[in-house]
Amino acid sequence: MGRKQVAGWIAAYEKAWRTPGTQILKTIFTEDATYLQGPYHRPVVGLAAIARMWERERSGPDEVFTMTSELVAVDKEASVARIEVKYGSGEKFRDLWIIKLAPDGRCRSFEEWYIAPPKRTR
Repeated sequence: MGRKQVAGWIAAYEKAWRTPGTQILKTIFTEDATYLQGPYHRPVVGLAAIARMWERERSGPDEVFTMTSELVAVDKEASVARIEVKYGSGEKFRDLWIIKLAPDGRCRSFEEWYIAPPKRTR
């Protein structure tokens, strides 16, 4: 698994988030994929369950945001990427993604550690 393949998968993930419906998910996740939304969450298991979660979690495919990514580590088993998402509302999140791709380039295991900026108090 090379940097180009992982970077391509991240771009495909963003494209899927911006695409109506969930049919596109079968091009980026294996049928038995696991998706962990945070270190203390229960994993979402299987493509159908991921599709249901996907629709619940996003505002819609026309959601205004920009996403940037930086690959931190890539090896045969797992890759780590630093992701920053800035929404049109002004919200900003930084994530670490742990991505395990199957030989066909689809994701078999996805783990997200999202970090919201601290709340400012006076």
